[in-house]
Amino acid sequence: MENKNLAAIDIGSNGARLLIKNVKEDSMGNVEFTKVLFLRIPLRLGKDVFTLGEISEERERMMMCMIKSYKQLMKLYNVERYRACATSAMRDAKNGSKILKKIRKETGIEIEILNGSEEAKILYNNSVESSESVDGNYAYVDVGGGSTEISVLSNGKLVGSCSYNIGTIRLLSGAVAPDVISNMRADMTKYAESYPGIIIVGSGGNINKLSRMFHESNKKSKHNILPVKNLLQIHDEMKPLSVKERIDKYGLKPDRADVIIPAAEIFLNVAQALGCTEIHVPNISLADGIIDGMYKEELRS
Repeated sequence: MENKNLAAIDIGSNGARLLIKNVKEDSMGNVEFTKVLFLRIPLRLGKDVFTLGEISEERERMMMCMIKSYKQLMKLYNVERYRACATSAMRDAKNGSKILKKIRKETGIEIEILNGSEEAKILYNNSVESSESVDGNYAYVDVGGGSTEISVLSNGKLVGSCSYNIGTIRLLSGAVAPDVISNMRADMTKYAESYPGIIIVGSGGNINKLSRMFHESNKKSKHNILPVKNLLQIHDEMKPLSVKERIDKYGLKPDRADVIIPAAEIFLNVAQALGCTEIHVPNISLADGIIDGMYKEELRS
């Protein structure tokens, strides 16, 4: 029986996460993944990048401290293998590559910058394997702080993959070009015409939180399904409130209370363009997908 710990570091535009999972494989080839540790730091790289074009010295210092801490935690939990990835903010930061070289030199941790299509591929591969059926048409939508990745699959086959510079921090920073949202909507309308009855599978911390909020107040609702009309209702209730009021009323963390509104708006835009009435929320993240991919790579080799 094989038993080991694998880790993923996911550095997004809003938060940075360390996920450690134990992988247990029995003699029959059955595999069990168990979460050992999950840690999220609200690093907010996008706040610098989408307004200044680069990462500030203070956030660079925070990032260095964080990676050093993550390295020690991986040692503590006897992690055998890890993969560290950065997404939209690091893709756009003028000094991104320079900072990553500095981090590698000081910590030995190699961080790769994923492009939009790689990010989407990790997410939909993991989501497809986690779903019971691949029959039908699906749009895998991941809304992050800096970008939104959408992959359209028909009967398990990828028929379209798009990455848009629309994210929660980017929207709050006023750094989204006006035509980007209309282009995304136009693309989704075309997919809806070619692949009728598309079901959205949503990922990202905000849609996970919105789904939990809906299920907490609707105990008889279908597990992992968030109706679009209820998402709109939650959005309309929260939008007029200040960040502090959202924290007090809904128990949101400060770094969730501001981004949750633009995230809901992106999902509502996609759902409307695709003509979807519900969003499936399996609670799968990029970090889960990274670990899943590492394990499969080991199997192949």
